[in-house]
Amino acid sequence: MTAPRFLSSFPLQLETPSAATRAVRAGLASDTQHGAVVPPIHLSSNFTFAGLGEMRRYDYTRSGNPTRDLLAEALADLEGGTRAVVTSTGMSAVHLALQLLEPGDLLIAPFDCYGGTYRLISALARRGAFEARFVDLSNALERDAALETRPKLIWVETPSNPLLRITDLREVVRAARGVGALVAVDNTFLSPALQNPLALGADLVVHSTTKYLNGHSDVVGGALITADDALGERLAWWANCLGITGAPFDSYLTLRGLRTLHARWRVHLENATALVATLAAHPAVERVFYPGLATHPGHTIAVAQQRGHGAMISFELAGGTPAVEAFLDGLELFSLAESLGGVESLVAHPATMTHAAMDSEARLRAGIGDGLLRLSVGIEASEDLERDLLAGLERAAAVCSRLRPVATVLDEKSLDENGFFFGASPTENSGLTRPTSGCILTLER
Repeated sequence: MTAPRFLSSFPLQLETPSAATRAVRAGLASDTQHGAVVPPIHLSSNFTFAGLGEMRRYDYTRSGNPTRDLLAEALADLEGGTRAVVTSTGMSAVHLALQLLEPGDLLIAPFDCYGGTYRLISALARRGAFEARFVDLSNALERDAALETRPKLIWVETPSNPLLRITDLREVVRAARGVGALVAVDNTFLSPALQNPLALGADLVVHSTTKYLNGHSDVVGGALITADDALGERLAWWANCLGITGAPFDSYLTLRGLRTLHARWRVHLENATALVATLAAHPAVERVFYPGLATHPGHTIAVAQQRGHGAMISFELAGGTPAVEAFLDGLELFSLAESLGGVESLVAHPATMTHAAMDSEARLRAGIGDGLLRLSVGIEASEDLERDLLAGLERAAAVCSRLRPVATVLDEKSLDENGFFFGASPTENSGLTRPTSGCILTLER
């Protein structure tokens, strides 16, 4: 792998800087003409030839652009890859990965994947581009049975969207190698700051750069990263052929957002930890889905392959649609909107928003009910978010016909030596079922 150009600004005696430092320094010291600290934006759509038949490094921005290349280098470096292709949207990155399949090839994908991914895979499969099978990859028996059908590509979301199921990447990669399949991992929910699928053996990492990588909800983009140069070249060819490469200005904004990625994550994680405890303790909440809960079925795997549990939280209100409507009516800090990963907090209703493209039967199988809500926890003051969340939960409780007893009030004796709650019991395919009176909650980082 060629070292990113910004590393040349570090003295040779320094060890390779941490990922956080490399993210901050990405693209710096690249302007050799004027010495600008921040790299300039190259908006030009075309570039001159040095002479007849003498093409310079760049000729046309769809094929290559200096600003987009800086972002690609940074993403490849942070994910531990050798090549990154920056695309116009997250879905165009998904579509690009699917170009590796031919008619008759089998794709295995999660049954609870992002609704847009589910829609695209289903549509292409119906047209005969490839065959597709949706399975629960977090279930070892179902996963292994699917792999016996010898797929060409295995698509993984971990944590999954929106129920945050965890897939054991090492096990998937091991099984995939046995049948000659490639493994592509959508790492959007965690970003390279918290998880590196390539280091666990994956062949491709997919990102919607719209989300945490940019972090400010003002850019739409995507990326594919690989450690296989030949595979990277193949993907770059298809991206140019399809015309789905990212725009220079969008690349510039994403590169700017990338510099604060690790700093933002510290606040995201602190806020998410506080809100999970608030949700789990409230009687209006039926279940909480979050890998940081020790009761989450995938918690042990998440600890082994992640450096944090993210800031996406899903929860199910006991009162169904009426409770959802009451919860949403009056929120001040959680904006009702799709997308995620920005500095601002968002709430989404998957059944009618992000996963509306799935038919009701598919949503039911995936566990996406009418009472399910998904939070993207931002970096506002934690106490303000808790106030807004609690007010919404109280509105939901007022219309809920199936309230359960309030959990025992937590005190210092309910905490372990690390300051976390302990004691609740897990249920199948969930993070935490609302405890009955007298139960204590379980929460770990």
